[in-house]
Formats: sequence, C-alpha cells, structure tokens
Amino acid sequence: MPRHLSKPAAEALTLTPIAITRSCFRDKFGVPRQPGLTRHARADLIIQPPFDREDAFRGLETASHLWLTFQFHEAVRAEWRPVVRPPRLGGNRKMGVFASRSPFRPNSLGLSVVRNEGLIRKDGELILRISDHDLIEGTPILDIKPYLPFADSVPEATLGWADSPPTERLEVVFLPEAEAQIRQLSPGDYPELRPLIEDVVAYDPRPSFRRGREEERIYGAHLYDLNVRFRFVNDHSRKRVEVLTVC
Repeated sequence: MPRHLSKPAAEALTLTPIAITRSCFRDKFGVPRQPGLTRHARADLIIQPPFDREDAFRGLETASHLWLTFQFHEAVRAEWRPVVRPPRLGGNRKMGVFASRSPFRPNSLGLSVVRNEGLIRKDGELILRISDHDLIEGTPILDIKPYLPFADSVPEATLGWADSPPTERLEVVFLPEAEAQIRQLSPGDYPELRPLIEDVVAYDPRPSFRRGREEERIYGAHLYDLNVRFRFVNDHSRKRVEVLTVC
C-alpha cells in the first residue's frame, strides 16, 4: 500500500523558541565558524515563558556541556540552494548543503555543543549561562539537551575535507591605544575580553577571498557593546593582526 505523504514542513511543524540569546557577539562578522574555537566567548540564554521554570532544568547542573538546537535567524532565505561554498575550502569549491555546516539551509537550523556555566535567576528572568559558543545576539534557541560523552563522542569519525580543527593562528598585537582602552574596562562587564579578541581575530575572520592577504583596510568586530578595530599586516613574512582600538 502506498504510504501517506506528510504535509510540507512549513504546514506540519511549528517551533517555539525556548530561549533568546544575549551574546558577546553582536553580529555575524568575527563569530567563530564552529563552537569551541574560542574558550572565552560567553552568552546568556534568556529562558522564555512558559519554559522559565527551574523544574524544567532539574539535573542539568551536572552536565558540563550541552547540545543547542537553534535558528540561524539572520540567514533565513525565501528559497534554499542545493549547493554552498564552505569557507574551509576557500570559498571556491561547491559542496551539497547537507554535506556542510552552512547556515544557509532549508530550515535554517543550527546545532552546537557549548559549555554549561549554570542556571541563575536575575531580575525575574531565568538565565542559562554558557561559554565556548558561536551564537550571535538574538539567536532563538529551539531545544536544549545534555551532551552524553559515551554516545555523542565518536573519535574515529571522519569527513574527508574538514577532519582537523584550524591550526594556523595569526600573531595578535595590541597597539598602545587598544591596550589602554582595555585596562579602563570593567572585567565584570567584559569577562576575558583580551583573550576573546585574540581568539576572534587570530583565525582571520575575513571572507575567504580576502584571507591571508595584507591590505590597508581596517576591519571592525562588535563584541558586547564595543567596536574592536583591527588590520592585517605582513612584514617580511611575519603575518600578524594589529588591534587598533577597543571602544
């Protein structure tokens, strides 16, 4: 007998965000391409009603890491494309969207492992604190699950074109003005700011076609409510990033 066809996803499924992200990353530029590439990125997940009950998170305090299912809310498109150009391949080679981690997906869903920093209630809001993440400000969180080391870690897994983490980190130099500005900022308001900046710029967040080049252009990344301005320099084979200002 023929199987009944399901309704289109847009008609058959409605998702309600469990939480909204309050992130150190305010826009897409500068966000690490995978979670865990910066150990100093922090975010608060503001749990939304009716899910803002401590009972729903009972036992989660023993989990060191969490799975988050979320929406790439700034990558939603009316139409999807079957192929993408992964930055890891230089942006020149096409891969099937389902063979990639591209944010430009049919349902715009993302999946990340993050570090659990604990649940608090502040000013009436229930907040789940996380770190080692790759979420921008306002990201809707659709599900939260504990990471299970015995089931979720597969050491022998392979992909073929992105089996190892990026290892090349550029030298990062803070110019005197940037150093002075960082010293004036409260560590409580901007936790681990200096190493966060180092992680963001050291992996060269520029588009693929510009990476590895020296250019006069000055770039800016928004971390918390700060604009971090930096440039890429290549003097006699010494590649580095110079952080100009943090304000």
